[in-house]
Parts: sequence; structure tokens; C-alpha cells
Amino acid sequence: MKFQVFQDGELAKDFSLAAAYMFGADLIPLYQVQMEYKDGLIECAKRSPDSAGLALLWSVKEAGRLLLSTTRLPERPEPYNLNVELARARLMQITLKREDWALFEEDSHFADLAHEAQDLFIQSLLHISDPGKASVLADQSLEKGLQFSEQLAARHAEQLLALRCRHRGLGRHSLGVVIDLDRVSDQTYRRWLLEMFGYVTIPMEWGRIETKAGHYDFELIDRCMDFLAGRRLSLCAGPLLRFTADSLPAWLSSEKMEFEKIREAAYEFVTRVVTRYAKYIHTWQVISGMHAWNFFGFTFEQIIEMTRTACLAAKSADTKSRKIIEIVSPWGEYYAIDRTTIPPLVYTDMVIQSGINFDAIGLQFLFGANVPGMHVRDMMQISSRLDLFAQVAKPVHITLTGVPDRFADSDGDPELCGYWHKPWSQDVQAQWIESFYRAALSRSYINTVTYTALADSPGKPLAGYGLLDENLNPKKGLLTIAKFQKLIEKR
Repeated sequence: MKFQVFQDGELAKDFSLAAAYMFGADLIPLYQVQMEYKDGLIECAKRSPDSAGLALLWSVKEAGRLLLSTTRLPERPEPYNLNVELARARLMQITLKREDWALFEEDSHFADLAHEAQDLFIQSLLHISDPGKASVLADQSLEKGLQFSEQLAARHAEQLLALRCRHRGLGRHSLGVVIDLDRVSDQTYRRWLLEMFGYVTIPMEWGRIETKAGHYDFELIDRCMDFLAGRRLSLCAGPLLRFTADSLPAWLSSEKMEFEKIREAAYEFVTRVVTRYAKYIHTWQVISGMHAWNFFGFTFEQIIEMTRTACLAAKSADTKSRKIIEIVSPWGEYYAIDRTTIPPLVYTDMVIQSGINFDAIGLQFLFGANVPGMHVRDMMQISSRLDLFAQVAKPVHITLTGVPDRFADSDGDPELCGYWHKPWSQDVQAQWIESFYRAALSRSYINTVTYTALADSPGKPLAGYGLLDENLNPKKGLLTIAKFQKLIEKR
């Protein structure tokens, strides 16, 4: 498949294929599609002749630099006009979500925006024989379409959130944050934590706790528990298992172990931790990203079996608390790179169908880095993805969310990461938090929303994601979450 790329009506001289991937049925990414950009043309060589869509980072004037996609398109000899296809896909998504959300009553300005986007797209099709002119009109249509879709998602969230608050569907423990074990002893840090949040997630990293096989270092976590215990907090801990190189114990990842040995080690670790802290913890994030982070190259059956083992160990050690399986990268971009992984909704369905004993699904929505799954998407896409998890027969928790207030020095090129509306700043971060929290909290099946970090910490990989700066001064994002806490308590 081929796509012509235009910028301001001219074939683009330079174009980045950052974050680009192709997808097939059910939006599942296609594996190992070869893509090349040359002389204004993206050429995609895929393994199957079936219809497919293209997703990639795309700049739109007022909307930012976002990961957008075309519809699924059939193969043909002549190239598609990428600008036109992106506009077409956005208008199609708007039509589908308006029907899904039953949002047809509009004020005149709101209606005008939708009609302008449609009219501009029709004009682009009428000039399709002049690709440059068609692309300019399509760009204008896409810009209007993105403005409308953001307003549509916001209006839908506003209606549902008002209804949920009226029925007291949210409580003090609905809003949470992940703490930094190295900073919990700081009095200022503690004050902000206790004033702002009723739900606290304590990170527990296997590699940091079991430094040698059978030897556990619980000192830091014990001090944290001593401080948090007995307060009006709902405590969550984990994820206990995460199969990434930086989370696993060095002694485990450096050796070529058979699956059975790894499973035994995982079972023993989960049992030890859960048994030790069962009297404090209300919710366990038992295993995270098993579908996406597959350091040992487990087979499909082994992925499911490891998930079962983790849940069984946690349930055996603590029968009362809630057990969560966490889904990362909910669009599944990683699947286009690593065939040993599983698309997120397929994995979710499989763990339920397999009869694994767990209580809820956790979702991560982290954006703002050049990492699969963290390239920026707009609120319509986020809302649509949340809607898909409404069909899962389990409660849902947003176990991790956040965006930065700046571009990181090491890996923060906006062309590679994307941004929302404007380049990241405290203002943009706060606006994003408000929009995302409205979208998430408006959905009755989502129980909690947990922010990724209370404070920025030097040397941590996610720079600028905290609600406090490194000196523990509040950012505008913290004040935004405070407004939601007041809204919940007021109702």
C-alpha cells in the first residue's frame, strides 16, 4: 500500500514515521510491516493482501501532534492521499460515537463545527484529481473534526459525570496516586499525600525486594507501611510481577531458567509479599503487562499460566483483598514489533475465559514519551478505548495515568513523542488531567483513577510527570485533582 503525504498542499520533503504501524481487523496491529518514506510517498509492505489501516504521528495546527489513523483500506496500485484518509477516518469515528453516545442535540456553534468539517471533506473529494488542493481541504476538515470530537467527548463526559455524582457513585477513595518509597520520609511530601488523596499505591518491584534468591529486603516498605497504617487511606500495592528487564531480579534475568523454575520463583515471591502485608493492603496489583512485556519470550500458554500462578499465589495468601490484573498499552502497538506478545483485549478475554481467579482489570494511560503505547492520542480516541473495556465482565481501575509538564532532555523530541494542543507545560498538563479525569470518572464501571507520581524525582525515567516539582511545590495539575476531590466530597 502507498500513501502520498502533503504539507501545505505540497508533497512533503521530510516526514517522520515515528510511532507508525498498520492494523487490521479489530484494530489489531499487523506484525513486521516494512515502511519507507521517500519522495512524498509512504510505502508499506505487509504480509497479507487484506485491508489495513495506517496509524502514525500527525501534526494538526490547534490539536497538537497526535497518533491518528486512517480507516481500513483495500490494496490498490495507485497511492492513497494520506491527508484525505485521515480526515475521512475522523469523520467516520465522529459519526459512530455520536450514535453510540446518542449526542445529537446541539447548539448552533457546536453543529456548525461538525458541518464545516463535513463540507470541507466533501470539497476535498471533489478535488481529488488535484491531490495538493484536496490535501489542503482535508487538513482543514481534520482540524475542524478534531475540535468537534474533543468537544463531543467532553460533552458526553460532562453528562455522565453529573449523573454519577448525583447518584453518589464516587467516593474519597476514587482518586489515587503512586508514591515514591524514597521520598515518603519527607514531611512535606507526607503532608501533600495525606491532604490530597484517599487511595495510595505502594510500588513493589521484585528486583528491588528479592536482591538475591531467597533473600528479601523489606526495610523501605516496612517503614512506609508503618507511616500509612491506621490512616483513612485505601492502600494498593504492586505491581508484584512485571516481566521487564529493569523490574526483574538480576539473579533471575541473567540465568537461562526453564519456565517451571521461573514460575516457582514468582509464586514464592508473591506469596511472601502478600502474606507479609495482607493486614495493610486492600488492593493488590498482582501482575502487570504480561501481554506486552515478555522478557523471557513465554509462549501464549505460558503467559496465561504465569497470570494464573500470580493470581493463585495472591489469593491463597490473602482471601479478602481485591486482586487486579493490569493492562498496559491499551491499543496494543507493541504487537506490531513483538510477536511473542498478545493484543490487550485478546489477553483480557483469555484470562477471563480461562477461569483465572481475579477481581478487576487495571488500565494504564501514560502519554508523552517515544515508547510504544505512550505516543499522544486525543480524548475521542481515549474515550472510545475506555468504552471497549465497558464490555469486560470485571470492574475497571485506571491504575496509572499521566502526562509530563515538559519534554524530557534525553528522549523528549516532540516530533517523536507527540503533544496535546500545545507543547507540554504545567498549563497543558493540568488541562489534560482535567479532560482525562472527566472522561474516566464519568464511566460508572471505572472505580478508581491513580496518577503516576506525586512528585518529580531526579533520575527517574518519567521526567516532569509529577503533581509536585522536585522541590515539592504544587503544580497546576495537583490543583486540578483537588477540584475533583472537592466535587466528589461536595456530592
